[in-house]
Amino acid sequence: MNAPLVHPPKADAVPSSEGTTPVMAQFLAAKASQPDAIVFFRMGDFYELFFKDAEIASRALGITLTKRGKHQGEDIPMAGVPVHALDGYLARLIRQGFKAAICEQLEAPAEARKRGSKAVVHRDIVRVVTPGTLTEDSLLDARGANRLAAVSVRKGRAAVAVVELSGGSVDAVACSLEDLGATLASFRPSEVLVPDRLFSDAATKDALDGSGGVVQALPQALAEPVGARARVERLYGVASLDGFGAFEEAEVSALGLIAAYLETTQAGKIPALSPPRRSGDSGFLAIDPATRLSLEIDRTQRGEREGSLLACIDRTVTSGGARALAERIARPLRDPAAINHGLDAVEWLVERRDLRRDLRDGLRASSDIARATSRLVLGRGGPRDLAAVRTGLSIAEGIAGLFPPARDPLTGLPARIVAALDRLTLSPDLGRLLVDLAEGLVAEPPHLARDGGFVSPGYRPELEEARRLRDDSRRVVADLEARAVAEAGVPFKIRHNAVLGYFLETSAKAAEPLLRPSGESPFIHRQTLANQVRFTTVELSELDAKISQAGHRALAIEGETFEGWRAIVQSLARPLQAVAEALAELDAHAALAEWAEEVGAVRPAVDDTTCFEVMAGRHPVVEAAVKAHGDPYTPNNCTLDGSGAAASRLSIVTGPNMAGKSTFLRQNALLVVLAQAGAFVPARSMRLGVVDRLFSRVGAGDDLARGRSTFMTEMVETAAILTQATERSFVVLDEIGRGTATYDGLAIAWAVAEALHDRNRARTLFATHYHELAGLESRLAHVCNLSMTAREWNGDLVFLHEAAPGAADRSYGVQVARLAGVPAAVVSRAREVLDRLEGEKRATVSLDDLPLFAVAEPPPPPRSSAVEDALQAIEPDELSPREALEALYRLKGLGRR
Repeated sequence: MNAPLVHPPKADAVPSSEGTTPVMAQFLAAKASQPDAIVFFRMGDFYELFFKDAEIASRALGITLTKRGKHQGEDIPMAGVPVHALDGYLARLIRQGFKAAICEQLEAPAEARKRGSKAVVHRDIVRVVTPGTLTEDSLLDARGANRLAAVSVRKGRAAVAVVELSGGSVDAVACSLEDLGATLASFRPSEVLVPDRLFSDAATKDALDGSGGVVQALPQALAEPVGARARVERLYGVASLDGFGAFEEAEVSALGLIAAYLETTQAGKIPALSPPRRSGDSGFLAIDPATRLSLEIDRTQRGEREGSLLACIDRTVTSGGARALAERIARPLRDPAAINHGLDAVEWLVERRDLRRDLRDGLRASSDIARATSRLVLGRGGPRDLAAVRTGLSIAEGIAGLFPPARDPLTGLPARIVAALDRLTLSPDLGRLLVDLAEGLVAEPPHLARDGGFVSPGYRPELEEARRLRDDSRRVVADLEARAVAEAGVPFKIRHNAVLGYFLETSAKAAEPLLRPSGESPFIHRQTLANQVRFTTVELSELDAKISQAGHRALAIEGETFEGWRAIVQSLARPLQAVAEALAELDAHAALAEWAEEVGAVRPAVDDTTCFEVMAGRHPVVEAAVKAHGDPYTPNNCTLDGSGAAASRLSIVTGPNMAGKSTFLRQNALLVVLAQAGAFVPARSMRLGVVDRLFSRVGAGDDLARGRSTFMTEMVETAAILTQATERSFVVLDEIGRGTATYDGLAIAWAVAEALHDRNRARTLFATHYHELAGLESRLAHVCNLSMTAREWNGDLVFLHEAAPGAADRSYGVQVARLAGVPAAVVSRAREVLDRLEGEKRATVSLDDLPLFAVAEPPPPPRSSAVEDALQAIEPDELSPREALEALYRLKGLGRR
């Protein structure tokens, strides 16, 4: 789940607790500790909300706003939600950018009464729920990561720290200020923490605006490196961070913000986090937010997953694998060796269809170990999370057995697969946990531990006894009664009442032998009535206590068992996360192999040159859509070379609208993303010199929120390209300069093309309708022309969608207008004007000379009719009824003429 970019509404000042009831004072104390959160205050079977929280929740959730009691003479607004429905309401609040504090009852009312009849049940905040700290399955997208990010700037360097609390992964990335936006956008965080002083910095604000997450301001003091380092060390329970790597000040500062926020929101519970993975800005392909949006890498421009590149290629069968694949696509690598390691794994699985099928079948039965482990460590898990751990460990054992031994030189297992299999090998501790859960946990456990019924029969003898007493008390009592009758020779009946509990009862006459003094009799006299005598035994007294407490004892034993397992999971959190990561990685590799075979994709050759050579490349998303309608897709070649040695550095792409220029541009940019993500590419062949930064300016749109027109937005993005692109970058530009006057636009497009060619020296595809730019081919050393071909046939325009050498001779705009349904008269008039313009010999044409303006003489004013003139002469207020009737007949007569 990803929330929109908003600053959550701040609550009003917390009301004074003076003169309030004990319960309301307790609520106000909880509110004072979390003034910017909506407090859900547990009262029995409901979570109640009061004061401003109730009013906000009523509007946001559509729940009834009522009132309860008074505070300082005013009614107290109140709203409430049932305990069992909390998750649904929380999800709706979080999506709207709110924070919620959960204030729970921490003792039973009976315990509170022991302190006095007027004692209040102890309550406290156990958790603060925010967009970036969700862990519940009901609040999360199973196939998408939910990340909390923090941003810091120190000494001219920026850093982004990111935690995926539901999975335990932590990343720290130091980067330049220019790359902050691209780095932050690559993680697609749900929530971003930032020191309050950075809000005044325009560059940082742009990066935050492009992150896509809710922005939370924290005090600048929390970002100071010394205090931040201490908090991170406390979070990991280490004396020094040196064992994790040599962190820059900005990285420590960002990690410290994360640690401070987790301390606050998790109410002292320490999550199970992996050591921070430190990856510099040189480790990943930089893709700025505008380019991500333009290329629709993981979300379409409408914000939907369906229709994106990620959705098109996703063949994963587990939620963890889907998240791993999403991360690979969102953060492609930059190191050729690392990229080829990933491609090795995919190729190996492509060549082994049967093993891949068995692997995917096994993974389908797996579970989300990472998120289950995280919930258990944070105290939010239940028996089903234990079952998920058990299933995942069992699947891991089975999958490891599918692969040949890594030490066999004939199998040639790729390094990435070997590393994953090593993590799937269960340690003795994990093996014991699996055996314990297999023996002790029922096959289908309940959701909540408090419900009981999740420990297998026979696992704990004392639990079986408690269950037997609870479930079979009548049979147990009957057995004891039969033994008492046999031992005493007296016709006993076991009875029960609230005063004596269980007792043995018989007639007065039958009881006479038992009333005689005897030191050896087990039967103890309790009560004599007129006709009955009552006895008890030590065993019966103990049974009475056991039966009355059996249900509570059974639940207590199960709760103790659950806590024991939870503690073991907590101690083994990191190896469990390693198993989860290995399963997810294998699923991602297998999914890419499955997709490659399905669409006929090939392995790209990725090296350290500046070449870009694609033979018969295809746009993966467009091809899927076209084939879904039963139509063929036309592949295209594209060759560029940053050095200019093997091919041109910059290609000017011309051709009519609808001919496929934008698709061609995006297609080649997406092939870069796929190749550097370690995926095969839909092409006959591809050679790629690794790209450091990817830029795409395709499509137009304004930014009204920041007061930018379409043209201004285009220029801002173009400026970013010109200042950041390097000789290793890949740039696709479409229609630069179209939003202004013709000569202004042409001049800007011309200058941008020259700068990219001469100064940036980036591999560039430059689509334009300014045919004058075709002249750059003869003026610049490493420029070539490409055109998207179209033909006219019997008056119709046919798009061939082929990129051919050379410049287009015309744009066919009038024909496209006709295809779009523009009225025939308008199309005909446009063709007439076009013919006149194209036939004009002079360099410039006066506007008065153009038929477009010469014909537009104002029409004569319309003449009014006789009826209208007569109607204007009538004064209705001065007419009598007879005169009005005569006027009506007169108007009717005029209408017949």
